[in-house]
Amino acid sequence: MKAPGPAPQSPAGPGRRGSAPRTPAGLDRLRVPVSWWALPPVVVLALGFLYPLALVVQQSLTPENGGGAFDAYASVFASQSFREALGTTVWLAVGATAGCLVLGFALALVIAFVPFPGARAVARFIDVFLSFPSFLITLALLFLYGTVGMANGLVTGLTGAAEGPFHFLTTPWGVLLAEITYFTPFVMRPLLAAFSQLDTAQLEVAAGLGARPARIVRQVILPEALPALAAGGSLVLVMCLNEFGIVLFTGAKDVTTLPMLIYGKAILESDYPAACVVAVVNIAISVGLFGLYRVVGKRAGA
Repeated sequence: MKAPGPAPQSPAGPGRRGSAPRTPAGLDRLRVPVSWWALPPVVVLALGFLYPLALVVQQSLTPENGGGAFDAYASVFASQSFREALGTTVWLAVGATAGCLVLGFALALVIAFVPFPGARAVARFIDVFLSFPSFLITLALLFLYGTVGMANGLVTGLTGAAEGPFHFLTTPWGVLLAEITYFTPFVMRPLLAAFSQLDTAQLEVAAGLGARPARIVRQVILPEALPALAAGGSLVLVMCLNEFGIVLFTGAKDVTTLPMLIYGKAILESDYPAACVVAVVNIAISVGLFGLYRVVGKRAGA
């Protein structure tokens, strides 16, 4: 006696191959053009970012005391404080980027190619470090090298002096040290990713041919790391140009960058047109460098 076979399914049943999914009743009325789905994020972006940005630009073109639309720009560009803030911002950003590239490349080399216990844990900690706020690193440096920090306390305790010798955190060099300390992992992360894709056979062949470690780094590793260095350096340069927390928390009163100048003009002097002018300049520089970062990042595959 034959065993009963599977029950036949209707043509519209779910077991029929090639059948189109059924649309629940009523949903066919909700069909809208595909382009409409882009409308909600565009509205959110316009209200949350573009509209405030347009207000900043409008305020920069509307002097409080009347006059031409570009009078505020002429006044700000002619001021000594703006030129000094622009110069300070540029040299701090360039100096911090150069320091991050050198230190980040050296540390990434050690983590990637020098076997030591805990290398993988250090690499993972770098990912966690990227989420830290910048002022946290500045506070740590203040605890170490501040006026009443551990280093000065140790010196005064040993020598009996009234104060310690470390006062560099309130100078531009202290700001530079804090920025290098905080932003170096942003260079190390793409470098470690690039080193993980490097063919170790090239290193073994170079070492087998008698090349010294310095030559291997210069002729084998460095060419492979250049795209990652460019991408990481571009990102650090953009972030350093807009850094506010580090400069504020170090207490460096003589260090005025563009973000600090915006804060002073808007909060301390209530000169909103001038603050908006500086903000527009800062945004223009940042957007230009971010565009460069995107181009370099695409070429580097980062």
